[in-house]
Amino acid sequence: MTRRGGFRVILFDLGGVLIENAGRDGLHALLPYELDRSLVLERWLASPAVKRFESGLIPAQTFAAEFIEEWHLEIGPAEFIDAFASWPKGLFDGAKTLVQALRVQHHVACLSNTNSVHWVRFPDLPGLFDSVFASHQTGLMKPDREAYEQVLRQLDVPANAVYFFDDLLPNVEAARAVGINAFHVMAFSDIEPALRTEGLYT
Repeated sequence: MTRRGGFRVILFDLGGVLIENAGRDGLHALLPYELDRSLVLERWLASPAVKRFESGLIPAQTFAAEFIEEWHLEIGPAEFIDAFASWPKGLFDGAKTLVQALRVQHHVACLSNTNSVHWVRFPDLPGLFDSVFASHQTGLMKPDREAYEQVLRQLDVPANAVYFFDDLLPNVEAARAVGINAFHVMAFSDIEPALRTEGLYT
């Protein structure tokens, strides 16, 4: 990587930040019992099956079987995988243009907890970034400290040269704990104002 004055890394989460993600609603629709929507994400983040799958430790069919048992779903593995694959809808309008514009001046990367089923739906996605850190490929997941340290080590940059955007507060707090400039964004429209405030986008 070529170093230059004022070198900065813009690091994006994907789902909920650059990619529209209907996972919470999609999972809620599969439940054969009542569960408050606020608890769906909490249970997802704590799921052993999800962690094993998004760390690249198990194949999709094993994940489906374990997840169905864990959540007491009343569908088969094939039906679950079909539904699961549809949760990420695509890049938000303007996301591709924003990333391409940022790459003119900065090194732009993504750091995402993801999996093989969702990843293959976006074959052009890796080419959108200068660097890609996908959990099912690296074996490291946010908010584990090692996930952020790998980014710093591989890109050979100090933490204060990285600006990270994520929609989950625990991931943002973990990034801040290693010295990364991290921003909690609740919608794609929150990103550009934050970039402008930091002098990273004009």
